[in-house]
Formats: sequence, structure tokens, C-alpha cells
Amino acid sequence: MIVAIDGPAGSGKSAVGRRVAEALGLPFVDSGLMYRAIALLALERGLEPTDGAALSRLAHQVRLRVEGRKVWIDGEDYTDRVYSPELSEAASLVGKVAGVRLALVAQQRALGRTGVVMAGRDIGTVVFPDTLHKFFLTASVEERARRRAAQIEARGGQADPAQLRREVEERDRRDSQRSVAPMRAADDATVIDTNQLDLEAVVGEVLRHIHEQS
Repeated sequence: MIVAIDGPAGSGKSAVGRRVAEALGLPFVDSGLMYRAIALLALERGLEPTDGAALSRLAHQVRLRVEGRKVWIDGEDYTDRVYSPELSEAASLVGKVAGVRLALVAQQRALGRTGVVMAGRDIGTVVFPDTLHKFFLTASVEERARRRAAQIEARGGQADPAQLRREVEERDRRDSQRSVAPMRAADDATVIDTNQLDLEAVVGEVLRHIHEQS
């Protein structure tokens, strides 16, 4: 079974995906961590996030493994480094590069050969377009910015709500307007507005649809 969960930043797709995977006994992959990994390597090696040729070569050269919250690059554990807030912007820029997406989509499809719950922005439209179970989570900009602020504060940081809202809006614009694999709901995806729903309710809704579809 392959379950695709897409949506914009802060829509809850990773948290929902983890819980759905646990309920179904499947591995969970957050595809966004793969783009963060490439962005991290690019920064460490002094590559510009706009250098498409260099980024594409890098993405084709490395071997990524993602399991839940853990990330390995060529067998080395990079988990502690890929969650840096500073990588969000770089990962979004890296995700616009066609060669990078080509390399990572191939790795993502390989991860799904034996069944997976995968979260991202193009899982139902590009990575697994033929899967029966596709979901697209939405929420208002205000709610998603609030969630991001809560995450930052939970880690002991300080959040600027106005700045976070601008960042969420800019990420939405970039992800939905990029020329390669733009973020959108698949035509046959189940769209769930998470504004007024807590995590348990969204997970329950996803599982209900999966059982009905199976």
C-alpha cells in the first residue's frame, strides 16, 4: 500500500503521515527531508542554491535514506543537522531544480516499493500518481504560521508571527508556481481542511478514507 499525503508548509502532513504510518504498520518518509539534505550538503560544499547543474550532479551522486525523523546521507547520520530552520529557504530553492527533483523522485519511488506513507508536495501528482490513496491537507496562512511559531517556541526559540506569515506566503508562492512539479492537489486526491481539526481528527479522517477505498 502507498499513501501519498501532500500539502503546503504547516498543513500538518508530516505529523499526520507519521501517525497514519504507525496505524497501518508502514514506514513513513518525509520527502521534504531529502531536499533539506541536499540543501545542507550544498551549503557545506559552498554551492549556490541557484546553481542547477552543480546541485543536480550532487543529488545524483549521494544516497539518501529517510526513516521517520531520521536521515542518513551515504550511510552517515545527518538527522541533527537537517532540521535547522535556516535550511527551509535553501531547501525550497533546491526543490525548484529539475535535475534534483529527477534524482530524488527516483529514490523516493525506490523507498515505496514495499509500501510506504510519504508526505511532500508532489507525492500524489509526480512520485506516485497511480496510487489509490492520495490526500492533500490545507489550512489558512494564519493557522499555518501559528503552527510554525509553536514549533519554534517548543524548541526554545523566539517566533515573529508577522515574519512567519510572510515566509509561509512566499513558500506557497514559490512551491505552487515553480515550473517543475508545482505543488497542487491531484485531481483524484481527497482534500482535507485542517483549520478546525486537531491531529487525531485528521488522522482519523485519512484512515477512514483509506479503509473505504481499500
